[in-house]
Amino acid sequence: MNRLNSFALGLFVAGSVMVGAITATPACDPGNGGITLPAGFCAEVVADGLGAARHIAVAPNGDVYVALLNEGKDPKAGGVVALRDTKGNGHFDMKENFGEGSSTGIGLRNGYLYVAKVNSVERWKMTPGQLKPSGPAEVVAMGLQGERQHGDKGLTFDGKGSFYINVGAPSNACQTKDRQAKSPGQDPCPILEMHGGIWKFDENKLGQKQEDGVRFATGLRQMPAITWHDGAVYIAMNNRDQLDVLWPGQFTAQENADRPAEPLYRAVQGSNFGWPYCFFDYGQKKFFTNPEYGGDGKTSDKCGSFTPPVAAFPAHWAPVDIMFYSGKEFPKKYQGGAFIAFHGSWNRAPLAQAGYNLTFQPFSNDKPSGDFEVFASGFPGKTPLMNPNDAVARPDGVAQAPDGSLYIGDSQKGRIWRVFYRAK
Repeated sequence: MNRLNSFALGLFVAGSVMVGAITATPACDPGNGGITLPAGFCAEVVADGLGAARHIAVAPNGDVYVALLNEGKDPKAGGVVALRDTKGNGHFDMKENFGEGSSTGIGLRNGYLYVAKVNSVERWKMTPGQLKPSGPAEVVAMGLQGERQHGDKGLTFDGKGSFYINVGAPSNACQTKDRQAKSPGQDPCPILEMHGGIWKFDENKLGQKQEDGVRFATGLRQMPAITWHDGAVYIAMNNRDQLDVLWPGQFTAQENADRPAEPLYRAVQGSNFGWPYCFFDYGQKKFFTNPEYGGDGKTSDKCGSFTPPVAAFPAHWAPVDIMFYSGKEFPKKYQGGAFIAFHGSWNRAPLAQAGYNLTFQPFSNDKPSGDFEVFASGFPGKTPLMNPNDAVARPDGVAQAPDGSLYIGDSQKGRIWRVFYRAK
């Protein structure tokens, strides 16, 4: 229900010919285009050099839409790049750019392409047979909170007329002086009034402001990895940084590198997940009170009322996108499970960085079942990786193709891989 919701299968049919559909069986690249996959899987690079690619939406005819981050000073940079394979060979030879501004969340819904920017959500009316919209964008939501720190927004739909976006907290742990050593936390945290949560909006109403939306969930730090599944919003959150730097003598570099898990939450109306008061410990699988609120790494006095995650992943891996696999192309174990794109850490120095992968979390009967596995790796191009800027690629988007294959996007140069299962 996330990216293709109710998007008519005939939307891109031109006459009686479906444009953009892949007709040939694509050949995978030697070495899978530089990434490592489980046995039986292979990949080909289907697009490259797109720029800072973020989330991906796929139309039923195979056209692909990629949201682009704007990392420079040109206000017109960013927007969306639309891709089409006109030759049926699996490679996108047609490319169209439209829109502007730093964008992350993207989704196709009822004949519109929705794009989540830092301070707004826009939508474009799509015309059957055309790759690129011809008319102007409509502003569905405006004036959304989105400061420099944690302003990027993901997007998902519930299929019932509403969409959901994250509004990240412009803070590490709601300190009186953000990221200053031994600065105490504000209690209550005023940031949570308009940040640090998930907001729900009417997908068909134009010109909404943040106050017109409903605060669906709270107690979250930064969470562009958001999707609708099983009657709830699933969120993979970026947890806190700098335990050792901000609280020297209380936490070691190793504890900072290992303890604050990247949690996977299942959110319903009113859920509270505990930020900034507590962090979820990866090794011990429980909440601990943050040091900004008097915690010493051993106590949990402020954490009893918060909703725990349904799964947890290693510290600082930086989840940025999530999708549940609904196809039949992959083996049974992957069907119904979640793929999470981990952008990779920066806050593990002096230890090596970690993450930089696409991870799979199995589900059974809509509940996590068993341990996660790293599905796709090798993106940094070197091991160990000490500096994030040295990474060749960083996963930033994941989406399912109509045939059940999988797209993975990279935000370093804008490479797109398509992953197939061939061991049948």
